[in-house]
Amino acid sequence: MDYAATTPMHPEVLEAMKPYFTEIFGNPSSIHFHGREAKKVLDSARDSVAGFIGARSEEVVFTSGGTEADNFALEGIAIANQTKGKHIISIPIEHHAVTNCLGFLKKQGFEITYVPVDKTGLVDPGDIRKAITDKTILVSVMHANNEIGTIEPIAEIGKICREKRVYFHTDAVQTFGHMPIDVNKMNIDLLSASAHKLYGPKGVGMLYIRKGVKIVPFLYGGEQERGRRASTENIPGIVGFAKAVEIAGDGYDNGSHIEKLRDKLMNGILKIEDSILNGHPVLRLANNVNISIKYVEGESMLLRLDMEGISASTGSACSSSSLEPSHVLLGIGVSPEVAHSSLRFTLGKWTTEEEVDKVLEVLPKVVNDLRKMSPLRR
Repeated sequence: MDYAATTPMHPEVLEAMKPYFTEIFGNPSSIHFHGREAKKVLDSARDSVAGFIGARSEEVVFTSGGTEADNFALEGIAIANQTKGKHIISIPIEHHAVTNCLGFLKKQGFEITYVPVDKTGLVDPGDIRKAITDKTILVSVMHANNEIGTIEPIAEIGKICREKRVYFHTDAVQTFGHMPIDVNKMNIDLLSASAHKLYGPKGVGMLYIRKGVKIVPFLYGGEQERGRRASTENIPGIVGFAKAVEIAGDGYDNGSHIEKLRDKLMNGILKIEDSILNGHPVLRLANNVNISIKYVEGESMLLRLDMEGISASTGSACSSSSLEPSHVLLGIGVSPEVAHSSLRFTLGKWTTEEEVDKVLEVLPKVVNDLRKMSPLRR
């Protein structure tokens, strides 16, 4: 029940990767036979990933994951375009890979504007338009939120940015491979994705950079990735990424089946007294259920569920060791007390109805037991 944190690797992905650890092991920068073999595979994988979102092959740069891709987009655009302006626009519920990077850029003298979202996590494109000035160089708004599942109106935002001649970046880590994306129709200039969110391997992702976008490298060294990302390419990982993309294109994760299970889980949990759905009730990821259950700490519920063999989350996996309430929930106006009582369940390709039934059987008992001990409820 924690597919948003990471997905298990698809067996076909693993099989596709195996030869590139021991048989076709060359460095694609080498000019000999082994290197040429690896380069051919690299080019083929790039074609597959680019075509998946309507991009050109030369517009895809492979990275170590979504975090690097986000940092590359933000820092690369900021440094390359600072003579035009030093103003960047985002929203307060972005992944920490974006917000922490923007915090760094703020210390370097950039002005960061966070356009507020409503109580469901949606940003109004009109508010983005109003925030743009003649010094704005970039707007970064995620495609869908990793904690509450709300899907943002990125096509409308992209259109505004194109009209205003401002670069538009979206973190699509949670949607890439699960929802149709067309970078041209959506007017996206930069897009981040990660393989391990769509049944691919960890440690590989990509940044789409539209041709003509002014950006500087994030890593310096060799001339790999057309001089935009130094470091020997992770060929096994990239092959796995491309295979995962191929599989995803066959059915977008069987979204209607997962959505049906999500609704059963969501409606079942909401029958628990004093429970609140976080995120948009309709415009949300097909696999996401984020609910606050008042008067019980999320960490306590999580530990009890784990003892029952149920793996869930209290928010983003990247901040699960933090004792602070979710910045996403705070960003949509949830009080710190209620934010501390949140649980996130995320479903995937191999989630069964029996597993959903088990959660609906176990969770009410867990909540009842913990509330009996809670000083928060009298």
